[in-house]
Amino acid sequence: MCKIFIVDDDIFIGEMLKYHLQLNPDYEVLLFSNAKDCLSNLYHNPDIICIDFGLPDIQGDELFKQIKNLYPELPIIVISGQENIEVAINFLKQGAKDYIVKNEHTKELLWNSIMRLKENINLKQEVEDLKDELEKKYTFEKTIIGQSDSIKKIFSKINKALTSNINVSITGETGTGKEVVAKAIHYNSSRKNKPFIAVNMAAIPKELVESEFFGHEKGAFTGATERAIGKFEQANGGTIFLDEIAELDLNIQSKLLRALQEREITRVGGKQKIELNVRIITATHKNLVQEVKKGNFREDLYYRIIGLPIELPPLRERDQDILILAKHFIELFAKENKVKPLSLSSDARKKLLAYHFPGNVRELKSVVDLACVMSDNHEITAEDINFFNLEKNSESFLNEQKTLKQYTTDIILHFLKNNNNDVIKTAKLLDIGKSTIYNLINNLEIENS
Repeated sequence: MCKIFIVDDDIFIGEMLKYHLQLNPDYEVLLFSNAKDCLSNLYHNPDIICIDFGLPDIQGDELFKQIKNLYPELPIIVISGQENIEVAINFLKQGAKDYIVKNEHTKELLWNSIMRLKENINLKQEVEDLKDELEKKYTFEKTIIGQSDSIKKIFSKINKALTSNINVSITGETGTGKEVVAKAIHYNSSRKNKPFIAVNMAAIPKELVESEFFGHEKGAFTGATERAIGKFEQANGGTIFLDEIAELDLNIQSKLLRALQEREITRVGGKQKIELNVRIITATHKNLVQEVKKGNFREDLYYRIIGLPIELPPLRERDQDILILAKHFIELFAKENKVKPLSLSSDARKKLLAYHFPGNVRELKSVVDLACVMSDNHEITAEDINFFNLEKNSESFLNEQKTLKQYTTDIILHFLKNNNNDVIKTAKLLDIGKSTIYNLINNLEIENS
């Protein structure tokens, strides 16, 4: 509902405007015949005020000033019998949203003016709602799920990042949630109302990185048909997140270093220097110290961006967080698909805890989503949980939390499948007695179908 005040001492005109506006059921219109009554009713929080210039107790310009002093952002439309251009210009300069002359077109002009203002009011409200949603969305408890000691240490470091504008460097394996942490820092910092711009270094061809970073002027190179604003300029006042920073070409590293040192950039093909006020958050799954030693990353840039280092733990080191996250993803799947959340059976929980999750949190979500689809009843069982059969290297294989007997069984089962379940051939390849394999089959520890 849009609440509108009309202040006019001409009762006929006032009633006519009120009647006309109230043809829209979304409008609530209150009519006042003098300035004093209007001011005493401002506690009703009108969305728009329409004031007559010639009022009996206070002139319209004085009423305008008093309202603006109390509520600077409140939209005011001035309606007047005067056609004096100087009066209209003066009101508009002071912040009036419109100046309408009283004539046979007044009600239509007022209707259109209020429609435009209402669109702006709705847009501002949508922006405020989005900001509120972002703040709620990126609270630590809702974005970084877990209660393990390792994740609590991450919370502590994030809180330290919020007390200053220090640069932040985030490291961790693929899928551990580096961008989630970057957004949590930005949307809980003093920069939360400014842009958050994410740039993935690995996704940009090296010949386009400079233009992507700093923008370019029209004609700067072949194909530059118009001016383009770069990511750093877009992020001014806010945060720029440079993901996979280790993939940055050495030539661009030097230009990035200069921009960070001088706190200014110049668009490609341009001369104008643009001051920078951005927070830099970087991320990589590589060891930057090793990249510096190999000559792949500039040492001076490393010290410029390192700031507050945050190393995200892999999921396999987060204990019971696996089950906490699994439950969270089950609830999220249910909400998105408008179904009742499933429970995790005991054998499903054991299967999840025994797996090493090389893809970390990202892989866990995919596994849980698929399990929700595969389940045929009210709970997810071990049979519903399928891990993605990517090629495993020896290191990831050994990261699985299994006993020696379990490892042995997995190896035998692997070779059995590769040899079409030929026990004798498998026993020869592994240099073990065939009775060992038959015992495992008889004890139902492996299947030979």
